[in-house]
Amino acid sequence: MTAARLSVSNLSWSPKRTPLLHPTSFDLAPGRVLGVVGPNGAGKTTLLRLLYRFHKPLTGTVCIDGHDIWALPAKSAAQRVAAVLQEHPSDFALTVADIVALGRTPHRRGFVGNTGARDRQIIDQAIDRLDLNGLTHRHLGTLSGGERQRVMVARALAQDPQLLILDEPTNHLDIRHQLEVLDLIRTLPLTIVTSLHDLNLAADVCDDILILQDGRTIGFGAPDAVLTEAAVSNTFHVTARREHLSRSDTTHLTFHL
Repeated sequence: MTAARLSVSNLSWSPKRTPLLHPTSFDLAPGRVLGVVGPNGAGKTTLLRLLYRFHKPLTGTVCIDGHDIWALPAKSAAQRVAAVLQEHPSDFALTVADIVALGRTPHRRGFVGNTGARDRQIIDQAIDRLDLNGLTHRHLGTLSGGERQRVMVARALAQDPQLLILDEPTNHLDIRHQLEVLDLIRTLPLTIVTSLHDLNLAADVCDDILILQDGRTIGFGAPDAVLTEAAVSNTFHVTARREHLSRSDTTHLTFHL
């Protein structure tokens, strides 16, 4: 795995007359983790969809190592960018092993290709990283929501991307697997953009934070500089306080109506 530089310039999107994302710009060095936060309807999912080519921008560009993703062939873009979404079908008649193996599709010739030794190694590593070895022969529809989420993260890793997009990756996960996914995010040698609802988790795991509100950028930068009491209070319409945790030098955001 190798990380890429992500450059977003004047990126906007509107399905009709009302913009869901106003012009947005930021730059991520290779290997940085960006957390996208904001209230419901702020434009987080819209931004992520633009990054993985689900939506074509109204204005602006998304560049990976200087290459506009919309100027790349679809297969080439899929070799560089992988995404894990909040919701996924549960009625696949495929096993966990089959679904993780689908991550290798962009690297094969045509739609059908043999699984070589290198492909098998990458698939096995992804299964092992997400603790799925005991589930490989199960069908997706028989799994819990958290287990399905881990399968989709493994499929994305099997894609061997340079940029990984995660839309609420801790949804449906129990505490142990939340911590494992967050630890995985910290250690992966990839550029990562993830949306998170938990601001304290975002501050802990992310190098940079982007705050969105009503499709506009409210702040971008280091967590401590961006997630201030004033910014969080104004964006989420709560009273936010930054408090010191006992037996720790770190601070923790608390929220009050």
